Amino acid sequence: MTGASDRGTAPVVLSMGGSVLVTGDGDERYLPDLVVLLRRLMEEFPLVVTAGGGRVARDYIRLGRSLGLTETELDELGIDVSRLNARLLASLIGPPCPAHPAGSIAEAVRDAHRSPIIVLGGTEPGHTTDGVAGMLAERLRAQRLVNATRVPGVFERDPRKDPTARRIDRLDYAGFRKMVDAAVSGTAGQQFVFDRLGLDALARAQIPLRIVEGRDLANLERALRGEKFVGTEIR
Repeated sequence: MTGASDRGTAPVVLSMGGSVLVTGDGDERYLPDLVVLLRRLMEEFPLVVTAGGGRVARDYIRLGRSLGLTETELDELGIDVSRLNARLLASLIGPPCPAHPAGSIAEAVRDAHRSPIIVLGGTEPGHTTDGVAGMLAERLRAQRLVNATRVPGVFERDPRKDPTARRIDRLDYAGFRKMVDAAVSGTAGQQFVFDRLGLDALARAQIPLRIVEGRDLANLERALRGEKFVGTEIR
């Protein structure tokens, strides 16, 4: 089996939030089902998956910050955890997915041209895994990027704090960038639905971004396929 360039089909990029991938609640049921989905889809189009660090990364970052580590050192802690999550998912997928996730954008591009599916974590301080996903989507001329999060799309306000908050089904890049700028400070471990770096890469390349609730696998599959889905699409 060959990779993206040999197959002649543009890849789809999936950014898996660490708080979706490994939650401590039902992971032993969710992860095998996710793997079945990814292995099925990689037969139809190449897949590039980034894995976030999630709660464990934030715990290390919180502890490190309290002990006086720099933001770069905190970022590096988060990257290491994201790479553990990527290694777990890659191992579950098995061949032809590379068992050792790429450590840089250049390595990931190389691997994506050789395999129908790759998984990686963070790459360098200052780049979230969403940012890595956005840059890879641009470099690989992806069909779309799907961001699997804990909430089903972009909302006017945080729906975990305000259950009456309305989901926004469609946004343009400029409108979404304003929301990101208002909410993101750039410190290590901060949570938001997507980051500036990834969004800028997608906007430059005019690649659609779909934001979905990552544990709803049927809806995640529709988003990855480019079908009608429940969530938010940014174009």
